[in-house]
Amino acid sequence: MADFYDLLGVSRDADADTLKTAYRRLARKYHPDINKEPGAEDRFKEIGRAYEVLGDPQKRARYDQFGEAGIGGSSGMPDMGDMGGFADLFETFFSGFGGASPTGARSQRRGPQQGDDLRYDLTIDFDQAVFGQEREIRIPHLETCDTCSGSGSKPGTGPTTCNTCGGAGQVRRATRTPFGSFTQVAECPTCNGTGQVIANPCTACGGKGVKQIRKKLRINIPAGVDTGTRLRVSGEGNAGVRGGPSGDLYVFLKVKNHPKLRREGLNIHSEVNVSYLQAILGDTIEVDTVDGPTSLKIPIGTQPNSVLTLDDKGIPKLGNPVARGDHCILIKISLPTRCSEEEKASLEKLAALHSAKGLQYHHHKSGLFARFFGVNE
Repeated sequence: MADFYDLLGVSRDADADTLKTAYRRLARKYHPDINKEPGAEDRFKEIGRAYEVLGDPQKRARYDQFGEAGIGGSSGMPDMGDMGGFADLFETFFSGFGGASPTGARSQRRGPQQGDDLRYDLTIDFDQAVFGQEREIRIPHLETCDTCSGSGSKPGTGPTTCNTCGGAGQVRRATRTPFGSFTQVAECPTCNGTGQVIANPCTACGGKGVKQIRKKLRINIPAGVDTGTRLRVSGEGNAGVRGGPSGDLYVFLKVKNHPKLRREGLNIHSEVNVSYLQAILGDTIEVDTVDGPTSLKIPIGTQPNSVLTLDDKGIPKLGNPVARGDHCILIKISLPTRCSEEEKASLEKLAALHSAKGLQYHHHKSGLFARFFGVNE
């Protein structure tokens, strides 16, 4: 879908009156009962959806921040449970009395409303996910206007009773429409269901009671998080309306891959290459772990693709960092493609010690060495 501002033909800083005027003009133009051209009905639905979002300060703030992903799927028409957009549709046909609805649903906007929750996606390093960290982020959100303390009115003034609905928050009328005859009971289009209007709006917030700012926050990332972990920061979402509480901030984490280590649940997996002599004779080597370089004992006679375990060197359990997983290390054994005459002689002596029939081994030694070491007799 096209940008909502482009659909309504307004700038991104357009005020509420400009949005409403643009919507009414376009709704009249593309209403399917008036405009019979192909595509007019789809255009009408797109315009309705755009005004539904941009006409609501909180939805508009989410749209400005996240686009359509921040407001959910498109309905193609204003939400019938939120009669503001549907009311304006009727206003285009019933001058001055728009907003009536055939549903008779009573508005739920009059009391305090909790602010919207916000989502913030944060990418962190592998080590930060293992051991946790405190991070600073900046989020755009709506805060209560400090000039009017959220009332929307200039300091020293206050809201007055709506003359259109007499403070009821609803309007009612029996009328004949293109959809049939209805007794229409709907949210008052003047006060948006609050029963009050702001005669002297606050200049700092335009009468909205909230304004958008970019806030700096420090959040604590606990040890053991993983991609998809959601952190909740209480009260750091958008400010509430008419004294309602603020929403919450949800931080969704994405963890970068490690170049050498791989995570599976609480366990860490990695690979290490050792020589065939280290595998035969045993050795102690240094390996990379989340705790830094650590000694690993290679037992005598270690077989290819064996898995050696470093206990408690894995991922701390989220919520209980004392409990940790393990680090599992897959042993890869490297065989030389060539060997010197001295090495070959030593290996022949070793092989002879393990052969029940030394002469039989000597007879086949050329083929063995040629196959394993590329040495020609």
